[in-house]
Amino acid sequence: MPAVRIAGIYLASRLVTTALFLLAARLSPSGSRFGPDADLATYVVAWDAQYYLRIASEGYPAELPLTAAGEVAQNAWAFMPFFPWAAGATGWLLGSWAAGAVALAVVAGYLCCLVLRSILKPAIGETAALWAVVFFASAPLAAMFQLGYAEAPFLLLVLLGIRSVQRRQYGPLYGIVPAMAFTRPGVLAFALFLGLFGMNRWLNRSREPFARREALHVLALAAMATLLGFSWQVVAGLVTGRDDAYLATELAWRRLWVGDSGGFVPFEGWPQAADYWFRSWGLDPVWGPICVGVLVAAVGAVLAFSPHVTRLGPEIRLWAASYLLYLLAVFLPQSSVFRILFPLSPLWGAVAAPRSLSWRLGVLAACLVGQWWWIWNMYGLGTEFWHIP
Repeated sequence: MPAVRIAGIYLASRLVTTALFLLAARLSPSGSRFGPDADLATYVVAWDAQYYLRIASEGYPAELPLTAAGEVAQNAWAFMPFFPWAAGATGWLLGSWAAGAVALAVVAGYLCCLVLRSILKPAIGETAALWAVVFFASAPLAAMFQLGYAEAPFLLLVLLGIRSVQRRQYGPLYGIVPAMAFTRPGVLAFALFLGLFGMNRWLNRSREPFARREALHVLALAAMATLLGFSWQVVAGLVTGRDDAYLATELAWRRLWVGDSGGFVPFEGWPQAADYWFRSWGLDPVWGPICVGVLVAAVGAVLAFSPHVTRLGPEIRLWAASYLLYLLAVFLPQSSVFRILFPLSPLWGAVAAPRSLSWRLGVLAACLVGQWWWIWNMYGLGTEFWHIP
């Protein structure tokens, strides 16, 4: 049975990740962020997981904290409530919030593997789909399945959403989309995905009829996802009394990298980051925007023309394009970029499509090396400015 086979793959990968965490803890120097006595329990609630824990225990601040300069400081409003509250409820049964958070992440990761196989199998076949699951479960960011982060539950909702769209079963999306909106930022990307999917269905209606009922579902869901995508800003504003509470909170993180930019401007983050990184690397910053343009064009070409990607079908490609466009509009590329790209995991199907065993084994080895690099730098060390997951 595929579920049993995937369970074996997933269990093996979780044991490897656990071993890498334990190795990082053992080798961690005294000057590391978490000290030489760090253990798995330390890592589970490290970094952003501290905010989730705080939300579960204290809720959200009614008054935004300020820095000495009078700017909004980093605070819990940057994080959605579904995961910390669900982890708290689960942790009440298991004995601690951390235990609940890990349980949710582990279970969500396994379910992600099941759904990933189901959405890839029709396009690339059973064997390649299982290899995609192997890569996904062992990927450089596979640690997300064992930490107090919302990434795994959010990705599960994304994958379920893609599967619903693939199967033209829109009913479940009326529950999936709201859950997605309050798990992690990104539902606006799903709104764009639904909009692009609807346009694609209409343009290809001669090959696959696009019934009025289906069109109304897609339109209603895209509108709902859009409204929910801005709802957290409204909630934060009502509770704190500041209309800009959410954006000001998000910009508190951006200031760490590029200073005060004067407010949020869509699509400004990538040029800002290019300037920052090129200066940090001692390169001429004038090349930054040029490299960003080349990168955007190259990624677009891969999504549009790569045979292994096009083979995955329009739904996965449209999701990837939508999410990347969303990141281009709102994200400032920095050390969290690898984690932020986690929702693009369906593209593992393109990596698994080549049938060469040497290729697949090489990819798996690269995944494990990348996983160790990420765990060691972000948790074993965590001391440099780019050691922030």
